Amino acid sequence: MNRQSFLILHGLGGSGQDHWQTWLAEKLTTQGFNVYYPTFSNFDFPNKKIWLKELDEVLGRVPKDHQLTVITHSLGCLLWLHYTAHLNKTLASRAILVAPPSPRVVLSEAKSFFPVPLERKSLSLAAKETLFIHSSNDPYCSLEDANFYKNIGLPTITFPNMGHINTASGHGEWGWILEQCLISEKSAVGV
Repeated sequence: MNRQSFLILHGLGGSGQDHWQTWLAEKLTTQGFNVYYPTFSNFDFPNKKIWLKELDEVLGRVPKDHQLTVITHSLGCLLWLHYTAHLNKTLASRAILVAPPSPRVVLSEAKSFFPVPLERKSLSLAAKETLFIHSSNDPYCSLEDANFYKNIGLPTITFPNMGHINTASGHGEWGWILEQCLISEKSAVGV
């Protein structure tokens, strides 16, 4: 029996059918993994407290004996940062945070998510490994603002010219992220 689960957290506006997160959920499901891909309430004008409650409910359904990988995009990254900020336990073996928005430019539709907690201790405890993914030309997070995440001191990768790493920047099928989900923990350490 497969004892691996994946939790995919969308951002502002959801991800939609053509987004890499939807593609990834389908690929992982067809390979026999447990995939949790919730649609959060009022995703065009989200409320942090409601999303945190909904995330807690989803995490409560993940079998305790499963190895969990969390994959977030955009505002989903901030949701994960808030959720883990006050926890004192490990939730996941890996967390991959893709294209987090700038922590210093408040998104008017998502004001409740600011300020953003940027603490290594809570992130390191919540997931055995955390990887931040940035793009050199992300319209929602400049390279300068990406330094806020890099300064946490956890592994980061900055891809050249991938925009916000979403459908608008041509990321429907994204083989790299699927590979990251399928590599063993031992291999992931060197990322």
